[in-house]
Amino acid sequence: MVHASRFIVLAVTKVGDSSVVVHTLSPEWGRRSFITGASGKSSFALLQPLSLLEAEVVENPRSDLWRLRALCTDEPLQALRSDIRKNSMTMFMSEVLYRTLREGEGGGSLFDWCRHSILTLNALESDFSNYHLRFLLELTGQLGFSAGLEDLAPFAGEYYGVLKELLQRDFASSLLLPLSGEQRSSVAALLLDYIGYHIESQLEIRSLGVLRELFR
Repeated sequence: MVHASRFIVLAVTKVGDSSVVVHTLSPEWGRRSFITGASGKSSFALLQPLSLLEAEVVENPRSDLWRLRALCTDEPLQALRSDIRKNSMTMFMSEVLYRTLREGEGGGSLFDWCRHSILTLNALESDFSNYHLRFLLELTGQLGFSAGLEDLAPFAGEYYGVLKELLQRDFASSLLLPLSGEQRSSVAALLLDYIGYHIESQLEIRSLGVLRELFR
């Protein structure tokens, strides 16, 4: 059986010389991994973190690892790929989703929210240094444990005031909150601790260090 669907790429694992396992988020299956052929720069260009794709799924009755074929771009995301700061932020966001969601989780409304978040970052022309913080705060709501100030207080430490500002501001003004790179990194780390506490898993997000250097 063959199904057509939309996908968000979370991560890619190379298998042999001409195949990869693509870890994806989709409306129908939530987080799920598929195998597909990949060779050359054009193939891997389609499979960058948070790429928005359309593809066909070919079921395999003998395996849970189904195949993706006829991959094509759903949205080109040119601004994300041409800006090193935005591209690094997509690496962070995709790694968070990859580490947070379990197989089968995250279909439907979470997929729609993720897609909207990606397109919003792509469209922003400036003042997006705090975007990953807003992403983490909104993600807690999508996961079912929306972060309020009282909930975050045990994790906040000296950043209680910063969190209060972020939570009280609307989307646009929260992006304008003046923060240093160290402050952003520390707030992101404590939000990851909060998420990890609720999903009962320690989140070690290596790409956070890249953002710390880029958004000083």
